Amino acid sequence: MQAIVGTTLCAFLLGALIVGYFTWDDTPAFLGGDSAAQTPSAEASAQAAETALADAAVTLAGATDGRAEAAEGVEEAAEVVTEAVSRVANQQGGLDQRLAAAEQRLARLDLQAQAASGNAGRAEGLLIAFAARRTLERGEQLGYLADQLRLRFGMAQPEAVRTVVEASADPIRLDQLIARFAGLEYDLVATEQGPSLDRFRREISQLFVIRRESTPSTRPDRALNRARLSLENGRIQSAIDEVLTLPGAKKAEDWIDDARRYIRIQSALDILETSAVLETSGLRDRTGTVIEQPSPADIGGDE
Repeated sequence: MQAIVGTTLCAFLLGALIVGYFTWDDTPAFLGGDSAAQTPSAEASAQAAETALADAAVTLAGATDGRAEAAEGVEEAAEVVTEAVSRVANQQGGLDQRLAAAEQRLARLDLQAQAASGNAGRAEGLLIAFAARRTLERGEQLGYLADQLRLRFGMAQPEAVRTVVEASADPIRLDQLIARFAGLEYDLVATEQGPSLDRFRREISQLFVIRRESTPSTRPDRALNRARLSLENGRIQSAIDEVLTLPGAKKAEDWIDDARRYIRIQSALDILETSAVLETSGLRDRTGTVIEQPSPADIGGDE
């Protein structure tokens, strides 16, 4: 039994030694293995470390160059942005100036439009007054022109409008006045007085008359001729004055009344025509809107 036990222990110890030997031969250097076996691994690790350090240096240099290039790019971008901001600011200032100029042009156009509208209203009113004059000269009714006169001039010149509209009911033509005057010529120079001492004395006193050269003759036939010429030339008031000096003036009272009414009608038409050009307030256009535009004659006078 002792021999068996001893043999077994020796075999166990021998196996342990063999296993320990081989285990010790494969142990790394940091665990106390063989330094000769460890040298290739250390050199390989050193080379790997140097390669890694070199790569790290290259990477670091590349990163440094990239940061420099990035910094330069940032500076260039900053300059571009600054220039863009400057251009935008300049453009904004230019836009403001253009907007201000556009507003001024719009204001001028608005004024020009108002002036054109006012002048058009005045021109239309003047045409209406002309049309009314021509209608009355033909002895016709005003018709729709009466409404236009009331609309355009009713607030500015009510009396003139009333005179013209009333004349439309009984118009007077100049040729009618001339024809009626021709029929009154004999009555105008004739006298109703018969032979008498007063008439004889008056005729004797008029045999010799001293007057200035510029003073018109008081002879009835001369006064009648002057009245006829004045009437034909449209000087109605001068014709009336001459007729009043004639002996038969009382026989022409109706004619004188019509002649005076003709003068009033013509004067009213003149007022309406003048108002269409010079009226500063109360004149209205075809829509009934008051024309606030100053008279073209006033504007021309100011300039």
